[in-house]
Amino acid sequence: MIYFLLRDVSKQVPNMRVVIQRVSHASVSIDGQVKSEIKHGLLILVGFEDGDAEKDLQWMSTKIAALRIFSDEGGLMNKSVCDIDGELLVISQFTLFAACKKGNRPSFIRAAKPEVAIPLYEKFIAMLEGAIGKDVGTGTFGADMKVSLLNDGPVTISIDSKLPE
Repeated sequence: MIYFLLRDVSKQVPNMRVVIQRVSHASVSIDGQVKSEIKHGLLILVGFEDGDAEKDLQWMSTKIAALRIFSDEGGLMNKSVCDIDGELLVISQFTLFAACKKGNRPSFIRAAKPEVAIPLYEKFIAMLEGAIGKDVGTGTFGADMKVSLLNDGPVTISIDSKLPE
């Protein structure tokens, strides 16, 4: 007998989600003005759900700071953003929680509302700054942003705080 497990979205444990891109450079512009830009480092797109907690932020910021995805002298991915004195650019991205199962228009019902997500975003930035020991570039939460990047590798990694793989 074969059993199929169906996911009930209403019973899912909230989780923070990031998409990390190793970049040679990246910037974010709002209304034609560059808000932040970085050279060699990581562009981090981040989305939150209601119920995300400080432990999710702490786990994720520590994971990102220690993630060894930069090349060492032998060409192996063996160095972290801290090891290379790299920079971070963090952009809020509620669309990371797009549900596309039904129809052709994505639903964003799982994404945290601004009153929940903004404090999480600000705390996450502060934790990342503490983890890497320097300021982090940011976009503006809820703004219409234009992100420009040169993906290095390309290396793109996605991480969910409750589904660490």
